[in-house]
Amino acid sequence: MSNKSFLKDLPKSFYQEEKILISNNIKTWDSLLSISDEEINNLIYGSLGSVRNLKRLKCIAYFICTLDIQLNEAALLMHSGLISNKAISRLTPQELVQKTGRFERTLRTGRIPIIDLKKAHFLIEKAKKNLFNVPKCH
Repeated sequence: MSNKSFLKDLPKSFYQEEKILISNNIKTWDSLLSISDEEINNLIYGSLGSVRNLKRLKCIAYFICTLDIQLNEAALLMHSGLISNKAISRLTPQELVQKTGRFERTLRTGRIPIIDLKKAHFLIEKAKKNLFNVPKCH
């Protein structure tokens, strides 16, 4: 398993969830992706973490495993309202750039956008190829 598949450098907003995952021996994106909603509820019970944040992390894990992208790119896709490869595969590169760019502008980071037309085309093609494949981290 490559280093990329290990949960690391999660944003501070996921601090409690990261502690829960590590204490339950969920240390890779693959293992996070494989837990069910019922297991998420059981993990959260009696802790300071939230179901909402664990589901967000699971969505990020889905993109990391299916599209082979970095954490920040996967988080951007999720926060831009894209929750599956099917949703991404239906977009044009321009639409994907607009969706992600709109979210980045609301954050007012002032940085160069993470997803440009070239990257958007790559993500859309990869999403189309992985529509029916079982997610597996590389």
